[in-house]
Formats: sequence, C-alpha cells, structure tokens
Amino acid sequence: QVQLVESGGGLVQPGGSLRLSCAASGDTLKDYSLVWFRQAAGKEREGVSCIASGDGIAGYAPIGYADSVKGRFTIARDNVNNTVFLQMSDLKPEDTANYFCAADPRQFTFQNGCPRHLKFRGQGTQVTVSS
Repeated sequence: QVQLVESGGGLVQPGGSLRLSCAASGDTLKDYSLVWFRQAAGKEREGVSCIASGDGIAGYAPIGYADSVKGRFTIARDNVNNTVFLQMSDLKPEDTANYFCAADPRQFTFQNGCPRHLKFRGQGTQVTVSS
C-alpha cells in the first residue's frame, strides 16, 4: 500500500505563494487518484484539488479544483519522483488550514467535485497566510 508524506507548508503573507508536495512510497503514485484536502480550525474538510490516476477516464477532465481556489492553485504530478505538487499562488488568509493529500486506486470522474473519501492519507502540513 502507499504511504504519503506532505511537505512545503509554512507562514506566508497574503498574495504570496507556496508549493506543497505529497511524496509517496510503497507504490507508484501515478496509479492512484489523488486529492489535496484542507481543514481549517472549526471548519469542515474541503477537497481543493484532485488529479486522476494514469490518463484518467476518457471524456472526463483529469483534474478538478474547488471554486475557492480555481485560477490560483495548480495540481501536477512528478512521476519520476513519485510526487504530486500543489502550487498555490495569490494566497489569502482564508487559505489558512492544514493541508493533506489522500490517494485511492479507484478512478473518479470529478463531475461533482473532488471525491471525499479516499483509502490512504498523509498527516498534513500547515499553511498559514497572515501579515
């Protein structure tokens, strides 16, 4: 089974950027659908971005974003290093949260947003946006 470790979080000023990494071991991450979630104190978990396994399902977008981050966040795979990145730009105080990645060998269409329940997850990395 796959193990996931996130890194790249920290303190950043509003308008700044961060790149989060989700590094996998134990299996090939490109064979898993992956979601970046965030959870702020006192709030529900939110799936902010998702990426399909392999080439995805024919006819469906292989990447999804929550409306709250669309145009500011970019998800991408680095298959050589068995990692998925989340590039975050134009960060806002409301982006402050613990960010974690989750993976599942199933395929999803993302038609109704990023899937909420995946089999494996990491511990997370804290992102704080504050001046």
